Amino acid sequence: MHAVAIDFETANEQRSSPCSIGLAWINDGVIESVEHHYIRPPGMRFASFNIAFHGIGPEQVEDAEEFPAVLAAIAPRLEGRTVLAHNAAFDVSVIRGTCDHYGLTYPEFDYLCTVKLAQITWPEFASHKLNNVCAELGIQFKHHDAAEDAFACASVALETLRTHQATCAASLASATGTSLGRLHTGGYSPCSSAGSRPRRPRS
Repeated sequence: MHAVAIDFETANEQRSSPCSIGLAWINDGVIESVEHHYIRPPGMRFASFNIAFHGIGPEQVEDAEEFPAVLAAIAPRLEGRTVLAHNAAFDVSVIRGTCDHYGLTYPEFDYLCTVKLAQITWPEFASHKLNNVCAELGIQFKHHDAAEDAFACASVALETLRTHQATCAASLASATGTSLGRLHTGGYSPCSSAGSRPRRPRS
């Protein structure tokens, strides 16, 4: 599997307010590196709820690059990789919403939601939130830190890969009855565990 697990933290209730991104890069089924980038959100508006949630405030991001520069650095490295996220609907909506805010073209990639993979693989778990799944699997990490969450997401994905004896994202999707989502220049198709749904146009 060649993939990258991502996790965003946002500055406020708007999906277009990323202030942090973590990425865990998977090559040949192994997490080879984990990285973190602060992002200066539009308007620098932070909600107290979000700060309490992830501990990031204006002082951490005042010298950070804005989303267009961060995306420009990351997007070429996504080529040929499946993007993984725990609750991918949220993280993909952050990309979409922030690209829309800045008038950017969406990056193109296939993606899988590890919440759906965990629900299918371990239906007996009481909860499929990231911290609970990792506790069940013995994966240690610091929750609500973007880099740590990305590492945890990648670890969960690799455990589902081993459990289903899959070799890549496509075979894992097939084994779990999950459709790959796709983000592309014209819109997106969601990752679904109940068959493909109609392709949604870009708003």
